[in-house]
Amino acid sequence: MNRLFDFDLTLELLGFDFVQTALLAAAVLGLVAGTLGPLIVMRRMSFAVHGTAELAFTGAAAALLLGIGVSYGALAGAVIAALLLGLLGGRESDRDSVIGVILAFGLGLGVLLLWYYPGRASNKFGILVGQIVAIEPTDLTTLVIAAGVVLAVLAIIYRPLLFSSVDPVVAAARGVPGRLLAPLFAVLIGVATALGVQIVGALLVVALMVTPAAAAARVTASPLRATILSVIFAELAALGGIVLSLAPGAPVSFFVTAVSFTIYLVCRVVEWWRNRAARVSTNDADDGGARREPVGAA
Repeated sequence: MNRLFDFDLTLELLGFDFVQTALLAAAVLGLVAGTLGPLIVMRRMSFAVHGTAELAFTGAAAALLLGIGVSYGALAGAVIAALLLGLLGGRESDRDSVIGVILAFGLGLGVLLLWYYPGRASNKFGILVGQIVAIEPTDLTTLVIAAGVVLAVLAIIYRPLLFSSVDPVVAAARGVPGRLLAPLFAVLIGVATALGVQIVGALLVVALMVTPAAAAARVTASPLRATILSVIFAELAALGGIVLSLAPGAPVSFFVTAVSFTIYLVCRVVEWWRNRAARVSTNDADDGGARREPVGAA
């Protein structure tokens, strides 16, 4: 238990290059995930993120088996997943079943590829739950470039994408190309999901892609404020998760998910308190009006 909260050991480990590289990678991931998150929640694509992560896991497992960079394999797998979701899940009624099919296939294929891999078990485990020691400077460069591309494309399509997310019927009537934006946004999600595989693992990357945005949606209805809060929450979860995991040497993914879930619970409490205060204020106003009405009638 003492090791879990060993402040001196944490400070010592923060001086290592691989930890600083991981923190930089987590900061970039938090920015991308926090920016995309509100749109993911708004478009009800949380399950799609999970399905995309499974094929990112498959691509990472294939890369591990072939002896190439895991980040490249995860990126290729996630983009393929996004394209499959865009092509096969065009109709909303088919989307969940298509995601379930792709998710199951990707997970099964990934398990088979890991079974063939003759290397260390820690490498296999790291793909699933994250492993910050595996993040090399070259991986950080790839991550920064990919994140820059995602944010640049998102900046270009943000307004029509937000419009089609809020009111798809009216957006289509105004000529917004929803059929083009949907697969393009799915590819952006795929790239962002792949970026998180080495930090939080393929199984729990949804903790950064969805949970911070879901928490922000509980305390604000403004897309701008939701995005800002989502980025802040994602950064707290990503960076805080890494720092908390240093002393015990435990998988980062647990601490990232724990911080994310705690933030979500706090936002739920804030939402409940606001709603309660609003109901009390409304009731007080109604009671005051009822008391004054007989006076006015007289």
